[in-house]
Amino acid sequence: MWLDSSTFAQQRWATLSLAAAAVLVGILLAELPVAWAAIGLVTVVLVGATLIEPLVGVGVVLVLGPTKPFTDFYVPALPLDLGQIALVITLGAWFLHAARRGKLTVPRSPLTVPLLIYVGTGLLSLLNALSLGYALTELIKWVQLLVMMWLVLLETRHDPSRLRLVVGLVLGAAAVQAAIGVWQFGLRDIGPEHYEILGGRFYRAYGSFEQPNPYGGFLGLTLPLALGITAGALERWIGPLLRRERDLREALNSDLLRLAGLSVLCALLLAALVMSWSRGAWLGFAVAAAGVLFAWPKRTWIGILLVIAGMLAVTVTLQFDLLPASLEARLTGFTQDFTTLDVRGVDINDTNYSVLERVAHWQAAWEMARYHPWLGVGIGNYEPVYPAFALLNWPQPLGHAHNIYLNTLAETGVIGLLAYVAFWAIVLWLTWRVTRSGESWRRFLAIGLFGTWVHLSAHSVLDKLYVANLHLHIGVLLGVVSVLALWEQE
Repeated sequence: MWLDSSTFAQQRWATLSLAAAAVLVGILLAELPVAWAAIGLVTVVLVGATLIEPLVGVGVVLVLGPTKPFTDFYVPALPLDLGQIALVITLGAWFLHAARRGKLTVPRSPLTVPLLIYVGTGLLSLLNALSLGYALTELIKWVQLLVMMWLVLLETRHDPSRLRLVVGLVLGAAAVQAAIGVWQFGLRDIGPEHYEILGGRFYRAYGSFEQPNPYGGFLGLTLPLALGITAGALERWIGPLLRRERDLREALNSDLLRLAGLSVLCALLLAALVMSWSRGAWLGFAVAAAGVLFAWPKRTWIGILLVIAGMLAVTVTLQFDLLPASLEARLTGFTQDFTTLDVRGVDINDTNYSVLERVAHWQAAWEMARYHPWLGVGIGNYEPVYPAFALLNWPQPLGHAHNIYLNTLAETGVIGLLAYVAFWAIVLWLTWRVTRSGESWRRFLAIGLFGTWVHLSAHSVLDKLYVANLHLHIGVLLGVVSVLALWEQE
């Protein structure tokens, strides 16, 4: 088909503009040191690839998002961290693609309304907010989570291969962090003194999070997902063998390679999780593993038996000291200090400090909720109002209450907490439905996601995981759940 003169002129100017940009970039790279030139070249390539395919940008966001604490500490002059910069570019590319296709629409997701209701309670809590700046930061976080969910939904709704790609990007980002953590734990031979463990021979892994606890939480969110997908790969490989549809020689195929690769990934993530030395992450993953076991069989009673068997195995392991002494001491040592929910007047020492500090912030959050029961002190305002509710000996705010339920109650009141719990109950229910009736690969993907949500729910009793841009990862996974739920309705 012949082009009219205006179209030809537009293409000619576009070509000339790209050529001029390429020449300019080449000149700039030639003048830079080798290391900076390499970084610049990779940046240009990734930006260009994102403009062509927004899912490339999603992958970049997932990899760079957790570097927020690192960049905030080492490059504080940046107006935005690397993950947020990548997010802006990705959303811009997505907007351009949607505008070009004439599909600038809000996607249909069963999670949109429940999430907007929670955001609405946050807006309502602004009536009591001391700091609008803190509140705006928190609201933006939840809006970004919503937008990431929409992006994944729109980009993968009609193409299962693209949905698999998104899941692969999530697992790839987790593998990067896990590899960094393994290096920090024992291969680097040096680390922060306050992270020394096991007699100073090793260091707690923390990835780019600069803190082991959120790092462990991130791994705890992704490991159940990997386990669910690995379970699906195992069933796909071993099923025909058990049914005698093929012999062992025929089973040495790509399915076995996929199973082996996923098994290595699970081992890497589990090792890094252990190396984080984060009790909250360990406990969260233990509950998540139980969730995966429960959801694995299609018959619920078999799932219950598997969970009981798992609990018995853990009990026997602890009862007969089958774990390494250092692991068992770390896992159970806090129980002797966790004897009260009122730390006023309790003697503080090096052993019980971390436990008492957490409980002290729980008490402060409860006091905030007691004085502002319905709307809270304002979304995101735990830190600015903390001095008014701080206990003696605990003057430093930690940014949040180290318990998402108490934190939500303190900031958005009873109304906000109910909306938050209702939202995640809906997420769990939708995911559970797919585990009961979905096609094989979809079902096992949902099983992994069910474990992810269980980990988030359990670990949130001891911490807040919406930090270091992890809300972007959660938004991506909510997009995956939305797609699976819509497919189930068809």
